[in-house]
This record gives sequence, C-alpha cells and structure tokens, in this order.
Amino acid sequence: MDDASSLDPKTTVPLSQVELDVLTDKLIDKLKTVFDPEIPVDIYELGLIYKADVSDDKDVVIDMTLTAPGCPVAGEMPGWVEDAVREIPEIKSCKVELVFDPPWDPSRMSDEAKLQLNMF
Repeated sequence: MDDASSLDPKTTVPLSQVELDVLTDKLIDKLKTVFDPEIPVDIYELGLIYKADVSDDKDVVIDMTLTAPGCPVAGEMPGWVEDAVREIPEIKSCKVELVFDPPWDPSRMSDEAKLQLNMF
C-alpha cells in the first residue's frame, strides 16, 4: 500500500537567504510608502514597524505601533500597511497587528526621520 501522505503537494520549500533578502527589501520599500498623516515621515523611518515575519509560504505578519494610542488613524493605518504589502506579487497574505508594548518614543526614529523633522 502506498503512503499518500509522503506525496503531499502542499509541502513548503524553505525560502533561501537570497529570496528572504529580496522580499525584505521589497517589504521595506512598500512600508516606506505609508505615512502617518500628521507627520511628514514614512512609518518605517518613524520606527513604527516593530517586527515583520515572512513565512516560507510567503505569508507576512507585521507588528506595528502608533506614535500615540489615541492616534486618529489607528483603525485605518493597519489596513494601509496591509494594502501596501499586498502589492508585492510574491506575497501570499499579510496580517498587521497593532501593539503598544513597548510604547513608541522618538528614539525609535531613524536619523533620516530626525533630519526631516529637524530633531538634531
């Protein structure tokens, strides 16, 4: 009797480091297209992206925060991020989770963001 489970067509091949690096660059490029409407700097440079995990199936899970929990676009911004990431043809799905621990503070901003906001 043949073991059909050994021929599972859903077996996932792990991403190579090169594939992961290319996807990471594309993710960063897309995240840099999303802006906090109150601050003229993209969310990546602001340090609002805490973590982005890419599975071997090319599903993406992003943990992000806001500059303040009461941000007026709190309900919309995760959708903007998901929409931007889904524009990457290789990505199968994207889920964005809002997290507030640790709280965001200006030290998370890149030097580029600080320069744009005259915070040096």
